[in-house]
Order: sequence, then structure tokens, then C-alpha cells
Amino acid sequence: MRTRAAALCAAAAVVAGSLTAVPAQAAGTAAVPKPAWTKCGTRDYPALQCASVQVPLDHANPSGRQITLALSRVPHTAPSSEGPLLVNPGGPGGSGLKLAGFVASALPKSVAARYDVIGFDPRGVGRSTPALTCLPGHFAPGRPDSVPATPELERVNVDRAKAFAAACGRKYADILPYMDTVSAARDLDIVRQALGAPRLSYFGYSYGTYLGAVYAKLYPERVHRLVLDSIVDPTGVWYRDNLGQDYAFNDRHRALMAWIARHDADYRLGKDPAKIEARWYAMRAALAKEPAGGEVGAAELEDTFMPGGYYDGYWPYLAEAFAAYVHRRAGGALVEAYENFAAVDASGDNGYSVYTAVQCRDASWPRGWNRWRDDTWAVYAKAPLMAWNNTWYNAPCAFWPTAPLRRVNIANGKLPPALLLQATDDAATPYAGAVTVHRLLARSGLVVEQGGGNHGVTLSGNTCLDGYLAAYLTDGTVPRGAGPVDAVCAKSPDPKPLTAKAASASSRGSTLHRLLGFRR
Repeated sequence: MRTRAAALCAAAAVVAGSLTAVPAQAAGTAAVPKPAWTKCGTRDYPALQCASVQVPLDHANPSGRQITLALSRVPHTAPSSEGPLLVNPGGPGGSGLKLAGFVASALPKSVAARYDVIGFDPRGVGRSTPALTCLPGHFAPGRPDSVPATPELERVNVDRAKAFAAACGRKYADILPYMDTVSAARDLDIVRQALGAPRLSYFGYSYGTYLGAVYAKLYPERVHRLVLDSIVDPTGVWYRDNLGQDYAFNDRHRALMAWIARHDADYRLGKDPAKIEARWYAMRAALAKEPAGGEVGAAELEDTFMPGGYYDGYWPYLAEAFAAYVHRRAGGALVEAYENFAAVDASGDNGYSVYTAVQCRDASWPRGWNRWRDDTWAVYAKAPLMAWNNTWYNAPCAFWPTAPLRRVNIANGKLPPALLLQATDDAATPYAGAVTVHRLLARSGLVVEQGGGNHGVTLSGNTCLDGYLAAYLTDGTVPRGAGPVDAVCAKSPDPKPLTAKAASASSRGSTLHRLLGFRR
């Protein structure tokens, strides 16, 4: 998530609690053609195959306009198969085509061999058509300071949000009413039909946990296994969830400052985390006046350091750039870090367009700007790091041209046991969301990485977590504990400062987090 949803029209049965009315699947749907798989392997994932499937733009009108979803696959190799395992990296707006290759290669061979691992680009994303790009260059360097210290700065930022929402409305008026999580979940069931599978398994990270939970709500009898890693709080979709992120990202930033303090011999920024944090904000103030390389100002600096809240493997690179600026006013290292971790290319423009389209449509957002202003200043007083940056990222939803749907209550007593995995100090999807989903999904098992702060915790090097994942995908086993948590794993070790060898190494964790991306 920036994470980054679900939605529904009021048209079918209402379930107890805050559950939205979920529209019934239209009757009389024609048989779905099987995908025509072709080889599309890469150096890293040579077994990948690619195909596409058509789905209705409007699932209430299955014979109407069709759109195309891009698919990828690593076929099973064992004599018998557990069926398809759909994988999703989050977003909304994340492409999952390469993720299929990663998951198939990172799982134990004996486990991966039993599944057809299926990646997909959700509606609007990447190689699916149409792919949305509302306003290219919206995140080009030179953005105004995110903290609206003057009325003029606030007006400029509000106008940018309005312009983005208006551009989406002009270009995609016919598409936006169908960009929502329930429509995306219904797409997955058409993929299941195309694959000829009576049931599917699903493995989602971040926003992908919400998409999976919504699919399970709509089609509980069609779920074989369900893995949710780094779990969205479905009761806060989406405005409240984003406010909660602000506090958690501030905590992760302070964890980075404490890590830098422990490695003062390498960075010479001091041994007091609070003083190091003050130096970081002094750097931010200086960059607001004179951007590094004419490119990295205050907003871009926030964007550059935010990935450190997702994955601590980036901490050594961020600390190097921070130290270089403080000690030598060397802006080049900051520019390099920005370009590596934060610069938005055409795929990023597409991802953000889908992100806003889905989140703004999925659930109600405040329409009065005064509410956003008051809430953000209240958060900023306690957690300043990302409060305004995150607000502007989501602000188009205050002006969105398509009316919102109602959020989904994902409570589910009809599912087979699901496996939930969560780090206690995750910033993008804070821990409370996992506890909530564990309560809402009957018979689920929750495995916690105690003290871990990364977002996306399985298949990135923690053998304890990966053991629970492998056992579950093998035979459906979930741990059972006496309290709210069913099993606890120790956190992965903290990163170490860079060496020439470490700087050139590529770990499985860094590979995963490149595929998951940020603001998901």
C-alpha cells in the first residue's frame, strides 16, 4: 500500500456489520477461452511464459466492452499439481509479471514444482490494456515543498492535486467507474476460469493482501490456499489507513537514525539518534532552499528516504548519501540515491494513476479540504516526516471525478485456513491491520516477525518465516497458538554499512523489494 482497496456497488446481499453490498456476478457468462501461452523467459526467470485474457470492463455487463489482462506463468513440474498460485506485489498499481518468476525461484523447489505460479498485471496496469497514465511527469523533480508553511505553498500543492484528478477524469471518464478492488477481484475469477481450475491459491503482498481478502469474500468456495504478507487494515480503507502510515513511517525513520548512530565510525554523524535526526531535518531545510544538483529538494528528499521505511536493506545507501551531504555538501550522492530509489518513470506514472483510480473509487474520502488540512497538521505535530508528503500523494481523492463506493467488510467464516505474515514494525501496513484480519478470517494463522520493520517479509531471507510459508503451501498447515499470535519468528539481522563487496551484492531481499516497489 502506500499503500496502497476495495469497493462495491449497492446491489446485492448485505452482510452484517459494516459490510458493503457486494454486487452479484452477472448470470450467463460465456465460457472463458484458455490463455495461449508463449515463451517470454528472461535471464533471471527463463521458465516464464506469457499470455493474456479478456475480462469485462463492467462485470455487471459481461457481454459489453472487454479489456485485457496480461498474465505470466511458471508451470508446475511435479507429476501432480495443486493448481494455480496467483501472486500480486501490491499497489494498487503494481505489476506482477516478474513476480511469478521470483516466487517460483525463491520457494523450495519441491513446493514450487506443485504449482502453476501465475503473475498478472491488474486492470489498468503495465501490459494490460488499456493502461492508465493520467498526467505524465506529475512527480518530475522541482516539486514544491511538501510542508505548506505558507498559504501560497498550500495553494500550489492543492492545485497540483486538482490538476491530476481533472486529467484522469478527462482521459478516462469511461474507465474510472470500473477501477476498484472488487472489479479487480472479479477479474481474478475469470483468470481462474481461463486456467480451467476449480479453485485457485493466492499469495499477495501489501495491497495485494486486501485484493486477496476481497476475492476470498466474493468466492470463498473457490479458494484453495490464501497467503497474505504485510497486511492492510481493511477497516481503515483508505483515508484512515494512510494517516496511520504517517506515524509508522516516522518511527521507521527514527529506527534508521538509531542505526546510523550505532555505526558512527562509518558515518561520523554522531552517536545520539535525536541529534542525527536534527541534522537530517537541517539537510531538508537546506535542500528546500537549494536543491542538490538542481533536482533533489525537500519533497524529493522525502521521496528518497521513504523506501528505507519499506526495506532496511536500503539504509546503508541512504546513510552514505546523508553523510556525504552533511560532511562535504556533496549533492551528487543524494541525486544518485534519488534516481535509484525515488525517481518516477513511465511505469511509475502508470502505477500512480492506477493507485489513485482504485483508492479514490474504493471508499469515501473527505471532500472538504479543511478536514485534510486539520488532520495532517495534527499528525505533523507528532510525526512530521511523511505527513504532508503522504497527504499530497493521496490528495487527488479529495477532488476525484468518480463517486466513491463503500468499503468491503472482509470478515469470512467460509474460507479454508489462511496464512498471515507480518512484521511488528512495518510502516506501510502497520501491525494492527494484521491482528484485525486475523480476527476477521476464521481459522487463519498469524505468524509475526518480532521487531522486524520490513514490508514484505517472506522469501527475503528469513528462514523461519519461509518455513511456515513452505509448510502451508505444501499441505495447508497453519500454526495454532494460544493467544492473538500463532507463531513468532526472530527478526532478520540489521544491515551492515557498505563495503565494496556488499555494494555490488544483490540479495534475495533486495530483488523482492525491487519487485514490490514503494508506496504500496
